[in-house]
Amino acid sequence: MNEQRTVLEVIAPTVEEAIEKGLMELALPREAVEVEILDEGNRGLFGIGSRQARIRMMVKPVPAKPQPVEPVADAPSPIAAEGLSAPVPTAPAESSAPAQSKKALEDELLLHVARETVSELLEKMKVKAEIQVGFVENEDDPSRPLVLVDVTGDDLSILIGRQAETLNALQYIANLIVAKEMGRPVTLILDVEGYRKRREQQLRQLARRMADQAVATQRRQVLEPMPANERRIVHLELKENPLVTTESIGEEPHRKVTIIPK
Repeated sequence: MNEQRTVLEVIAPTVEEAIEKGLMELALPREAVEVEILDEGNRGLFGIGSRQARIRMMVKPVPAKPQPVEPVADAPSPIAAEGLSAPVPTAPAESSAPAQSKKALEDELLLHVARETVSELLEKMKVKAEIQVGFVENEDDPSRPLVLVDVTGDDLSILIGRQAETLNALQYIANLIVAKEMGRPVTLILDVEGYRKRREQQLRQLARRMADQAVATQRRQVLEPMPANERRIVHLELKENPLVTTESIGEEPHRKVTIIPK
């Protein structure tokens, strides 16, 4: 490598993006460089008051290669002396480590951006809480897991609101910000004190109960207006039910699920 490129300064929206940008420019893995953070930067909120992060990336020195040993011309090979064929050297299999390393960096960056985004939103609301982030299975596309941001703390009902209106609004805003930061679509699920899990169980129970009522009365059952993510839970719960079908009717934000007996 050109010795002039052993030290590189990189500017990007976040430290993680600066590191990834520097590694791509140097075409080196993370373990081959040392990173000094010059400015952690500040993303601000909706881009207001943002400041770029700045790092200095230094390539670690490469250990000197051992000098090759000159072969002794007259010394017979032990294998040849026994009358055996020498093994044919095989080319090493192409490693997928670089691709895996890049994927791991992207995942780590996504979780970091999600955490920081929600943290700043809560800070603007003057809400103190703990934030946990991770990936959860995507039932629609297992190859693209969802980002779950779980917020816990004391008396966080203000973050949920009536029929989760506040929670859904915060989730929508967080999705917009994270997608903008990552430069690609992102599906982020924001939960508070396990509310969405409890709500999901309630909706599944409601769906089964109203399906039974639809079958018993042979009349359509129309549920209360719900956001798209909650309507989806009802549809999935009754998808395999052979006695009913479901459809969504109306316009947002008053769209409802209708359960229809067959």
